[in-house]
Amino acid sequence: MNGPPRTTSMFIFKNYQLVLALAFAIEEINKNPDLLYNVTLGFDIYDVHFRIWTVFKNPFIWLFGKEKIPNYSCMGESKSIAVLTGPSGITSDWIGTLLGLYRFPQLTFGHFNHAQSDHNKFPALYQMAPKDISIAPAMVSLLLYFSWNWVGLLTSQDENGLWILPELKEEMAKNRICLNHFLQNIQFYSPAGDQLTCDEKKKWEAEYDIVNIWNFPEGLELEVKTPYSVCSESCGPGFRKSPQEGKAACCFDCTPCSENEIANETGMEQCVRCADHQYANTQRDQCLLRAASFLAFGNPLGMALACMALCLSMLTAAVLGMFVKHRDTAIVKANNRTLSYILLTSLIFCFLCALLFIGRPNTATCILQQITFGVVFTVAVSTVLAKTVTVVLAFKATCPGRRMRWLLVSGAPNLLIPTCTLIQVSLCGLWLGSSPPFVDTDAHSEHGHLIILCNKGSLAAFYCVLGYLGSLALASFTVAFLARNLPDTFNEAKFLTFSMLVFCSVWLTFLPVYHSAKGKVMVAVEVFSILASGAGLLGCIFFPKCYNIWTGCLSGNLHSAGYRQMQIADDPENPGKV
Repeated sequence: MNGPPRTTSMFIFKNYQLVLALAFAIEEINKNPDLLYNVTLGFDIYDVHFRIWTVFKNPFIWLFGKEKIPNYSCMGESKSIAVLTGPSGITSDWIGTLLGLYRFPQLTFGHFNHAQSDHNKFPALYQMAPKDISIAPAMVSLLLYFSWNWVGLLTSQDENGLWILPELKEEMAKNRICLNHFLQNIQFYSPAGDQLTCDEKKKWEAEYDIVNIWNFPEGLELEVKTPYSVCSESCGPGFRKSPQEGKAACCFDCTPCSENEIANETGMEQCVRCADHQYANTQRDQCLLRAASFLAFGNPLGMALACMALCLSMLTAAVLGMFVKHRDTAIVKANNRTLSYILLTSLIFCFLCALLFIGRPNTATCILQQITFGVVFTVAVSTVLAKTVTVVLAFKATCPGRRMRWLLVSGAPNLLIPTCTLIQVSLCGLWLGSSPPFVDTDAHSEHGHLIILCNKGSLAAFYCVLGYLGSLALASFTVAFLARNLPDTFNEAKFLTFSMLVFCSVWLTFLPVYHSAKGKVMVAVEVFSILASGAGLLGCIFFPKCYNIWTGCLSGNLHSAGYRQMQIADDPENPGKV
């Protein structure tokens, strides 16, 4: 026959190559005495017709001789010990059914056939090819490489085509790839042979090549782009996948990450929350460090409050200096000048304690803030209460036979100051012993900032201290209000009433504003309330007296003011003396 061999319906050239390879291999083995000592291999070759009625013809001749009488062998001494079939899996199946009846060993070569792994059906069949467990991961890897997650599958309608479905479906589910549909009843035959490799364990594994075949005229070069097959586009950074109800896993919506959460990769299932000291940028794809924030002295608001505190403390010190300078005048002596000194000194500390709330908080300042505020304001308010009680007792003492004169002479009103202060100190001690203030952070009030502030520790203790201070103020206001109708010469009661009205109004306004504010604004509200309430006491009680001292100095009549109140307060034992 001239020319290359041709493939016909009755002759497959690939099978002829396999026969030649078998004959060459056996010949080489027989030549080499080191491989099989004193053993010579032989073989018979039989053609199997690929037709259902003639497929068993040659196997019968091989088993029983030319007479083809079942269960009787007419082959003489020339008997084979095993049969090698292949590469077609279908013919191996048919022949294996016959050989299995006689438990005749059958070895198959070619692709691993899952149908032939049933030992009940093929008890004497052994497949030389190992089970292929890499095809499903390989297919999924290919899909992932091209970023495909919505694909169709072409498979043959037999057990070899069906076995891969569960494995492929499981592998796809792990990588969120969806089985769009399956097209069956299609069978492919490869015109080329399989490339086999053998590892150190002598296991044969198939190698697969990805081939893209295009039938273009010779000389025509085209660059072909790989198609893109997805159900939903991948979610970019800043977005997470949200499954679509009732649809496959690879069909999803892209939802923006929530506040302070990021997605810094493509196709993330869940967003990642930033740490407390970090915050998410606008694109929600990166966590940035928060800048530390607190009511600093360099901040405009902190600077303004600090200047107010210093100015008010210096103004109070100036008033105190004026009272000390004119301590022997009738105006300063009025209503117990010692109480005036105590009140002015406590107001100086009230204004200065506001500075503890400004600057970077630490454990010491957090504790001193609340304790100093509670104690010095208690001293101030209890002093106002003592001054108010003194005014009332001074008026009552002018009536003969009254016991009030003894209370005024004994200095009982002045005992209110240490008594009230001791109670407040006890409350502060319980506060520090149970749950003292500490440094805390607020990562939510200001975007991109980590606010450093003082945590009250025990809110109950804080409101006990504040409530006790408010009760003292209310008591002072009540007593001063009841004494408002005293004669005009006893005008101290009116000033005390108005000062307590301002003080109570400031702190009643403070509570709702304090709870609605956040971050350093909340601290600023507390500082402003301290300064405003202290300024109310200073202005309402002492500014009228300062005005009288200043006008008295101008008129030269400072020592001739005949206030009945002044004389009684300065000389309680002789209230009738003018």
